[in-house]
Amino acid sequence: MSFMTDIKTIRERARREIEEGAVTQDYSLDKDQAVKILNEALATEIVCVLRYRFHYFMASGIHKEGAAAEFLEHSNEEQRHADMIAERIKQLGGKPEMNPAVIAQTSHSEYVEGTSLEDMLREDLVAERIAIQTYREMITFFGHKDPTSRRLMEEILAVEEEHADDIADLLFAVEPDNVENVKNLYFTEEVPATSRAGKSVKSAKPGKNPKTKAAGR
Repeated sequence: MSFMTDIKTIRERARREIEEGAVTQDYSLDKDQAVKILNEALATEIVCVLRYRFHYFMASGIHKEGAAAEFLEHSNEEQRHADMIAERIKQLGGKPEMNPAVIAQTSHSEYVEGTSLEDMLREDLVAERIAIQTYREMITFFGHKDPTSRRLMEEILAVEEEHADDIADLLFAVEPDNVENVKNLYFTEEVPATSRAGKSVKSAKPGKNPKTKAAGR
């Protein structure tokens, strides 16, 4: 017995419901709700595009070059995400919401400019973490009922996780001594010395000369 619906029935439905485009009768999600959720993701991506673009132009300080390059790359990738989501919304028969006033209200992340490079990095990291959590929930919502939208959001989620990791590394580079706000990248026992630039280092055990040991004597 075939697992498929009778092919004659499928053909008849395809002709009868041709105006539905890519949405067939077996699409079991509420289409309006699916479009609404995707428009929230679209708004989130557009806000991220603008924030990263602003940070690209306004980055300053000793770490400007590296940070600005990262901001620009992220902005371009967020724009690509926005385009992908907008295309999926259209496939579902919906309208990609591009009205700036609506975008500001429906975006999950906020548009916060920041007053320093450190502020910019923190705001970008917060926004990425928000996107990661809400996109995971979207993936669960689409599940097996809309595998196309699910795979789309999974692909975007993977890039957002990369963005969060990149920004966390940059924030550590900008604020290496801010241990309250920045996680340690290594376990304490893996770093016997704190600095080679005049800061204290771990002393050798009593009775041993570190230079002699290093020379193999």
